Amino acid sequence: MSDDVRGQVDGQAVPRYAGLTTFARLPRREDVSRCDVAVVGIPFDSGVTYRPGARFGPSHIRQASRLLRPYNPELKVSPFAHQQVVDAGDMVANPFDIGQAINEIDAQATELIDAGARLVTLGGDHTIAYPLLRAHHRRYGPVALLHFDAHLDTWDTYFDAPVTHGTPFRRAAEEGLFVPGHSAHVGIRGSLYAADDLVDDADFGFTIVHCTEFERRSTDDVIEQLRAAIGDRPLYVSIDIDVLDPAHAPATGTPEAGGMTSRELLAILRGLDGHDLVGADVVEVSPAYDHAEMTGVAAANVAYELISLLAKRSAS
Repeated sequence: MSDDVRGQVDGQAVPRYAGLTTFARLPRREDVSRCDVAVVGIPFDSGVTYRPGARFGPSHIRQASRLLRPYNPELKVSPFAHQQVVDAGDMVANPFDIGQAINEIDAQATELIDAGARLVTLGGDHTIAYPLLRAHHRRYGPVALLHFDAHLDTWDTYFDAPVTHGTPFRRAAEEGLFVPGHSAHVGIRGSLYAADDLVDDADFGFTIVHCTEFERRSTDDVIEQLRAAIGDRPLYVSIDIDVLDPAHAPATGTPEAGGMTSRELLAILRGLDGHDLVGADVVEVSPAYDHAEMTGVAAANVAYELISLLAKRSAS
């Protein structure tokens, strides 16, 4: 490990069920002089339309992350050695006023990005992707957006509300925050309100990899398609944990049968090695519905792979 990088608490010296409750038992932002990657929570779920509880997601994912170790053998990188990764705590987001919460998240994310950090954000419901994309657009311009989800999240309104966890990518499209033709949904499945939902979504320039395609296509084939779509654009990855089948991630707000396995999701993320990942979020973990921390463990490992991808870029 570099002399000027602080990593995890040593799991062979301090048992992993003890010590810091930060993500992966990493240092807090205030404990180090610099920050290359900030793991930050947004405990906000005022935009949900079914099960609530994702406001408790960040702390639940942190608890499940205690098992993470300092070397990633799949990507052949020590993600906490080549870059200073910190737990930047939780953002403040007004639980009673979605509009104000959006502005607060945007401002706090912008502050971290301006300070030189790349963000791996723990939600929270999927509403938070909208202000996060705003903040990243301010630094990087329109990004290639890779969105893992059971749902399109490009609906117009819910109960006349324009900003909810089902609308973030329509709002982002209207503001030009991502690049049409270089963005994709992965894992889409389940019932829709109307056939026109797919027509509307196509107008925003998304490639769709429906979850049923994993029955006849290899993971490597899907990775090749996604890499071609992303191209050389700066990449933002948004992961709703309900992209996984409820057998792998039961603790989420809007579960849908027939989802991806955690192995498939982790393999696709590893297949993004080499792309310019500028930020990511992992959202919709609702711990009250979790069994044996299954969903929390899945989300923590997803975040670990994202941090590992960032480490590969910083080490190259």
